[in-house]
Amino acid sequence: MLGEKIYEYVVDLTGTIEYGLSLADVVAGTAAPPLHGARFDAGFAGQVKGRLQGSISGTDFAFLRPDGVLELNIHATIDAGNGVLIAMWADGIGRFRAGEPIIDLAENVRLTTSHESHLWVNGRQIWATGTADLEAGKVSLQGFLQ
Repeated sequence: MLGEKIYEYVVDLTGTIEYGLSLADVVAGTAAPPLHGARFDAGFAGQVKGRLQGSISGTDFAFLRPDGVLELNIHATIDAGNGVLIAMWADGIGRFRAGEPIIDLAENVRLTTSHESHLWVNGRQIWATGTADLEAGKVSLQGFLQ
């Protein structure tokens, strides 16, 4: 990945809301995504390390398409300490690995704050890649400033 790595995190999945379809059944291969797709809201929280540091918490309002690809819609808050809050919005895709409870993630990230010390995050393109391990309940990502 080109660009400056500005953060990495491993966060815990804090809960999932399922709207009529079990994500565990999809991962196990005992249920297929319906023709109209399916929605899953996955909460997460943990620590951010790197040039951008602090705690992060949020929700991925994911949509599972009929072809099995997850469309990501992530809204989160990074608390960088000392009253510095940064809004995060990301979209992208997740692809399930065959026979594994792992989702490979590719994200387009936008950060916004009005705090003087972190204005450098505004209006910048950030790409993030990583994985979600559903068995372990962990999401690992690295973000690169372009």
